[in-house]
Amino acid sequence: MPKAKPLTIEQIRAAQAKTKSNLAAARYLHVSYHHYRRYAKMYNLFESHKNQSGKGIPKFLRGHKKFPAMIEIIEGRIAASSFDPNKLKYALIEQGYIEEECKVCKFKERRVLDYRIPLLLHFKDKNSNNYSLDNIELLCYNHYFLLVGNVFNNKDLKQIETKQEHFGTTEAVNWEVDDYHLQRLKELGLGDDDEDDVNQYISRI
Repeated sequence: MPKAKPLTIEQIRAAQAKTKSNLAAARYLHVSYHHYRRYAKMYNLFESHKNQSGKGIPKFLRGHKKFPAMIEIIEGRIAASSFDPNKLKYALIEQGYIEEECKVCKFKERRVLDYRIPLLLHFKDKNSNNYSLDNIELLCYNHYFLLVGNVFNNKDLKQIETKQEHFGTTEAVNWEVDDYHLQRLKELGLGDDDEDDVNQYISRI
């Protein structure tokens, strides 16, 4: 078995810039996690890229459950239909294959409450099993509506526009801002004063 090639500091930095965790960075470089960790620690870049709380990564992608490398699905060696589309979408982002922003307008603003970005995965040839990189793109809701079609069906629109109560209520939600989101608010210039009520910045819509 051939010996794995050394990783340069430039490769490590580039992988980390495209991913949200050390595990994802190793996948991006197509090397084992142990090989990646060895060099990331050598360059003192491992600790700073730790993401043990999974910030910005959906719950279903956290942990070490077996999930194929996206290159296998992108190149058609594994059928995409065998997996949850949402998992595939976020795996594309986590493993650095697509930028988490609108392809057209570059929109990538995150909702403070849950750190999500309103983006939809668009398949140019209308084949939702074709994950070839030249066939997929992320679009914001505006550009999906303008270039592809409706984002919401008539029932959704009626519910939104008549302000009908959605499934479930906000009464059961804990709206208290945790330390992480408090820091995000401060980065936006909000809640700097200790006397400010940061909860006023949370949308309950």
